[in-house]
Amino acid sequence: MSIKIIAKNKRASYDYVLQETFEAGLSLQGTEVKTLRGGKCSLTEAFCSVDKKDEIWIHNMTIPGYEFGNISNHEETRKRKLLLKRSEIESIQRSLATKGQTLVPTKIYFKGSLVKLEIALAKGKKLHDKREATKSKEVEKKLRQGVYE
Repeated sequence: MSIKIIAKNKRASYDYVLQETFEAGLSLQGTEVKTLRGGKCSLTEAFCSVDKKDEIWIHNMTIPGYEFGNISNHEETRKRKLLLKRSEIESIQRSLATKGQTLVPTKIYFKGSLVKLEIALAKGKKLHDKREATKSKEVEKKLRQGVYE
């Protein structure tokens, strides 16, 4: 199956240590899918939560209105239901029960004709961890360029 990435959440790997990833389907409206086919979506402020009915939802994922849509166009930042297997939801709930764990969307993509969202269990980074990661990336980049040879 071909995979076409629509959007990535680059901020997630900077702010969090990503531990385990899951692939989830999304419950979308027709105009949302048409907008996603155009490559328009933002995951920067998005987050996931589990409700009392053991359903996982994504909040603040911005899918702009369909430009050729009519009065029945979708709401841009509505909460959308994630479609996961029962065993995956239970695994996520057990992990979220531990201190400092959160559920972060990392990327949204087309897998064949289906829209999929990759979510990751993550633990927040401290400021010194972020600085250390930035330094190591800079050193790695200079090594690739041949500056330190």
